[in-house]
Amino acid sequence: MLNSSGTTTIFLHTGGIDMRKGFQGLSAVVREQFESDPTDGSLFIFINLRRDRMKLLHFADGGFWLYYRLLEAGTFEPLKATDGSTKLRIDATELAMLLSGVSLASSSQRRKRFVA
Repeated sequence: MLNSSGTTTIFLHTGGIDMRKGFQGLSAVVREQFESDPTDGSLFIFINLRRDRMKLLHFADGGFWLYYRLLEAGTFEPLKATDGSTKLRIDATELAMLLSGVSLASSSQRRKRFVA
C-alpha cells in the first residue's frame, strides 16, 4: 500500500500519457519534461488521455515502485498548471481527494468511481 509522508513531494503530469510506459519510459518523462530526478524520492503521477487510468512512479528503499489504478467507471479530474506546463505540484491531501473522486475545484462534488 502506498503511504506518502507529509514530506514527500508529489508531481502530477497534466497531459495524457501512454500507459504502455513502464519504469524506464516514465523515468524518461520525469527527466525530460519535468527536468527532475526520478530517484529523488518524489512521487510522480501520470494519467492517460481518457483519464480512466493512473500510474504512480516512486523511488524508495533502493528501487522503483509502480502503482497502477484503473477505474471501473468515471474519470479522474483534469487538472492544469497555472503556468501552462505539464508539471503540477500537489500535496498528499489533494492526491487522496483525486484518488477518491472528490473534485479539487469543488470539494462538495464527488466524481463517479464504480457502477452502482
